[in-house]
Amino acid sequence: MPLKVLTSPLTLVTSFFSKKPKSPPSDSQTSPTSRNGRPSSTTSSVTFTNTVSIAGFSHGKSSSSMSSPCDSQFNESKEMLQYWHNRPLVFTDTPEYSLEDFELLDTVGTGTFGRVYLAKCGKNDQFYAIKVLKKAEIVRLKQVEHINSERHVLSRVNFPFIVDLYCTFQDTIHLYMLQEYVIGGELFSHLRKAGRFTNEMTRFYASEILLAIEYLHAKDMIYRDLKPENLLLDGNGHIKITDFGFAKKVDDRTWTLCGTPEYLAPEIITSKGHSKAVDWWALGILIFEMLAGYPPYFDDNPFGIYEKILAGKLKFPSHFDPTAKDLVKRLLTADRTKRLGNLKGGADDLKKHKWFRGVDWQGLLNKTVPAPIVPPHQHPGDTSNFEKYADAEPSDGQNGDIDPFRHLFPKF
Repeated sequence: MPLKVLTSPLTLVTSFFSKKPKSPPSDSQTSPTSRNGRPSSTTSSVTFTNTVSIAGFSHGKSSSSMSSPCDSQFNESKEMLQYWHNRPLVFTDTPEYSLEDFELLDTVGTGTFGRVYLAKCGKNDQFYAIKVLKKAEIVRLKQVEHINSERHVLSRVNFPFIVDLYCTFQDTIHLYMLQEYVIGGELFSHLRKAGRFTNEMTRFYASEILLAIEYLHAKDMIYRDLKPENLLLDGNGHIKITDFGFAKKVDDRTWTLCGTPEYLAPEIITSKGHSKAVDWWALGILIFEMLAGYPPYFDDNPFGIYEKILAGKLKFPSHFDPTAKDLVKRLLTADRTKRLGNLKGGADDLKKHKWFRGVDWQGLLNKTVPAPIVPPHQHPGDTSNFEKYADAEPSDGQNGDIDPFRHLFPKF
């Protein structure tokens, strides 16, 4: 269930799927607990089965022994990124689908104004994920701009580590977003199960996310909701970023106060206007959380979290790799003009950091680097990596010709 935090002097809106809290364990603790002293929400969590296969990061070297990146490798990865910028889009503005074309099989996610269903298309027997959103709830929660922005951003991207949006349509009651079905479930579920990830596992996921952020920023798009719950694993264990409800095309700065409290950059909290740098801050928080099992700034209430973020005091667990610690510090820099990723070198500054040395960037883009976790699945419509939800099919949307909200969603 998404959280809408009403505070004074600011109102913060958080995402379609909630942050499932975790409190910080001691260095010796391996089992995850709840964050901020509250039980973990199960509204949109997923659970991996006991069998997962572990494949090592391609190089099998520690960060301290990896060789320096060469110019040719960066040139090759740049060429590959350009290839993806030039790829045709999978989205179509003129879909030939309606809800009647799909059999809704299982719920794989829920939120305040809708659900995500696994669906099978009768026209081609393929499996898809359909995000079904209630117009009246979107309007009531003042999320019209965010939903339209989500459609706009996803319709303009095509990248290996971003979920594909194929088309959207609507009826008098609901909006529908037809997306690829990502079979492996949320990265969060395995992190919760493991307690924390190894340095090599964290570097693998952070590298794929870095490439996705670099791709979005090159299109002047910011994501603004990076967290483990919004990271899915495909059948081979590669990242797919989902839930673009706060993504936005930004030429300069924006002032919307939105996101997940633990991941908010200082400039969002202080309402100074923000842009691409907030995604690099969030990557720093995510790397810390994957390595530690909990975020660097936590408290029982959002205001307490904001105060700690603005205070900027970082306390690292003793097991942290020194180069990872240095990277996180450089990402969690309150001064945007000094934050890694937001400097003249852009994403290349991160790629050249010691912690990322030896990463095969081109191999990641080609998905030839084996993933550390391969989610188990038996068939293309397997939902075993997702939590089970109570059945609730959407109505057929037949409300006569009355649709008071259609004009608010003209592109759907």
